[in-house]
Amino acid sequence: MNDFLQTVLIVSNNSPYWLGTAIFITAFLECLALVGIVLPGVVLMFGLAVIAGSSSLGLPTVLLLAWLGGLCGDVISYALGYRLQHKVPQLPLLRSHRHWLVSAEIHFERYGILSLLLGRFIGPLRPLLPLVAGMLSMPFTRFITVSIFAAAGWAIAYIMPGWLVGAAFELNPPPGFWLQASWLGGSLGLCAVLSIFSCLRGWRSSSLVSAGLSTIALFTLMLSWQHLSIFDLYLHDLSQLIRTPWLDHAMVVMTRLGDFSTQLTVSVILCALLLLFRQFQALIFAGSTLLTAAVSNYLFKHFFERVRPSLLLEPLQSFSFPSGHSASGFAFFLVLGILASRQQPQRWRVLWLFIALVPAVGIALSRVYLTAHWPTDILAGALLACVICAISLMLVQSRQPIPALRKQQWQTIIPMLLLTFTVLLSWNLPAALQMYAH
Repeated sequence: MNDFLQTVLIVSNNSPYWLGTAIFITAFLECLALVGIVLPGVVLMFGLAVIAGSSSLGLPTVLLLAWLGGLCGDVISYALGYRLQHKVPQLPLLRSHRHWLVSAEIHFERYGILSLLLGRFIGPLRPLLPLVAGMLSMPFTRFITVSIFAAAGWAIAYIMPGWLVGAAFELNPPPGFWLQASWLGGSLGLCAVLSIFSCLRGWRSSSLVSAGLSTIALFTLMLSWQHLSIFDLYLHDLSQLIRTPWLDHAMVVMTRLGDFSTQLTVSVILCALLLLFRQFQALIFAGSTLLTAAVSNYLFKHFFERVRPSLLLEPLQSFSFPSGHSASGFAFFLVLGILASRQQPQRWRVLWLFIALVPAVGIALSRVYLTAHWPTDILAGALLACVICAISLMLVQSRQPIPALRKQQWQTIIPMLLLTFTVLLSWNLPAALQMYAH
């Protein structure tokens, strides 16, 4: 088996074109109507990404190929649905599994554009929703605009983990790394699986379960971070392998989403809008979560007094553990995801949280990429936000659930937050780029 893998890696390094072609075709087929239902595309894409990470094929190229492949699959599926219209139910597979198409139609009619974003991460729905969008004559301009962003997020989520695993193998990690990585990954994975399971089962104590598991994981990490230096140093070095000028710019923009000034501004705007809409329960939940996360992170930083990595031209002077950007980012986007998921089916609640946490994960990863934090710093910040958010939700909902915000209210909240983020991120960007220069 090792000889076979070695042969594959040698061929990949000598001729990366076949590997790039395979990634494009696999992404294309995974998103193509009907084919994506039966193709084990997730497994194939992960395996190809691992091989790419161990070869000379860079991460930007791999992500671009996966994005283009997924986007092409979407467009052809949409064209097929638009062309066939009422004949779609007579297509192979759908004739004998009519409920697949019915389920996709229900999700599309209920959530519209959001179904294309959220359904992207649900295996059976991914290849069917573009087909349904064409069948129901969704305007192509609107469809392609949404698909461009949905395919990009999907490519990152499905390719980057595998590529990083492949790159880790290529670097020959030091002794002890895989033991520490397995311990951390297994513990956090178990917490996530149990929390998701309790939510999907509709347990009334799901917030308590999440709070308890996150608390155990957080305090375990706080007690052991000094013994995880191999894990921290290796991932820190690994993150520097993928540095490119355009990714430097993107990561600086991403990290500014978690800046104190940015988070303070958007938090005040969110709370002010909730007050204006007289959503008092949601206001108490959001305000208590965001304020407690900020204060707790400040206190923990000064308790542990961990020194940051010192690779920046002008090293940051504050302490490192936990990451304030990770804590504030996870707290803010968890609040948004939880408020958006009110009165939704259980599996859609979980999916809303996953989608809401995409920018939070980006903020956290940018801190390691920019050498502002160690990997365990961002894990601690994320866990701290999860603990506080779960406890706050449990207390606020002790008597009755938080009511769902109306569609008209979200139509005000989302544009206001997007406009605020856009203004703050574009403000004095050259100075921000210089701040994180090596």
